[in-house]
Amino acid sequence: MRQLPHPDLQDVSVPRVLSALGDPVRLGMVRTLSDGEEHLRGEFEYELAQSTISHHVKTLVDAGIALARREGTRCFVSLRPQLEDRFPGLLTAVLAQQDSPR
Repeated sequence: MRQLPHPDLQDVSVPRVLSALGDPVRLGMVRTLSDGEEHLRGEFEYELAQSTISHHVKTLVDAGIALARREGTRCFVSLRPQLEDRFPGLLTAVLAQQDSPR
């Protein structure tokens, strides 16, 4: 099992997090991850190439939103729990806004 590199918590910024969440696919991934479980990268059901899914996962990891780890050829992704400590309520507010009628 190998944890993939991710930024130090103090290097995670609101603009970078919001920029990563600005893509509908990544926002959907975060919604899936918000159940608190670890998910296989292949579980994200989008009609996209696996390389595109990998790019989106890497963007979420680089922004400090998610953690990824490898076990053999499989990649597991989860929300970074420390993000809530750094920016309390941020993901909850963004996901709630996505759910609200326009």
